[in-house]
Amino acid sequence: MKRAVGVLGPEGTFSEKAAKRLMPDGDIRYFRDFEEVIAAVESGDLDIGVVPLENSLEGSVGQTLDSLLGRDVQIIGEINLRVRHCLLGLGSPGEVKVILSHPQALAQCRGYLKRRFPEAELRTTGSTSHAARLAQEFSEMAAIADAEAAERYGLAVIDRNVQDSDENVTRFAVVGRVAPEPTGFDKTSLAIYLERAEAGALWEVLGEFAIRNINLTKIESRPSKMGLGDYYFFIDLEGHVSDPLVEEALARIKKRAAITKVLGSYPRTGSF
Repeated sequence: MKRAVGVLGPEGTFSEKAAKRLMPDGDIRYFRDFEEVIAAVESGDLDIGVVPLENSLEGSVGQTLDSLLGRDVQIIGEINLRVRHCLLGLGSPGEVKVILSHPQALAQCRGYLKRRFPEAELRTTGSTSHAARLAQEFSEMAAIADAEAAERYGLAVIDRNVQDSDENVTRFAVVGRVAPEPTGFDKTSLAIYLERAEAGALWEVLGEFAIRNINLTKIESRPSKMGLGDYYFFIDLEGHVSDPLVEEALARIKKRAAITKVLGSYPRTGSF
């Protein structure tokens, strides 16, 4: 029986492309946003979900982080996908008056759009493929999306590789309900909340990793939505939550932090 895999829809998104790389024979199901994908995994309607976690140009995807924090799911793997955006449409470049895409895609092509289409109206859509579908309607509309979406939605590729850097990579999280066993080449993602931002509090937390030579690959703050200047800290580290040194560090941090949530311990890219 095929496993049910949830992605952002409609057909032709980069999330779908990442999911097919992970599971070519999976039963792909499409959702309106990343929150819906993660909720469907939590409820058991999906076996796994594939959602963008961060982009090399635009940083983390806030909706994904918020959903992982609030839902009873696990990150069970990751996929790095090189993203190549194209401008798709029915008409010629001179006809384009409106350019549609997902907010992340528009941001990743900001420089190109200012140079080539400074007068065009930019409109956000729920996904890059949704933009491609809408661009079927009028020749003065164009979409920023994957080249494969052109054939799917009957569009021409007006311009290729319109992202602002060739090093445009999106890291996708594979979300499930059961944590994988350690592989020896793992990563752990955490969310930490320090209820009282006392001087040195974050330094003490990070110090628990430093004194044990645990390498941190990412740290960022995100508003807790409980007040201005109040934050969660999202941390990625090398190692599995069951590794003795990681386990020891987390035990110490839990005594210091108001909330310590393990978002997942999973194989690093290249071993999933």
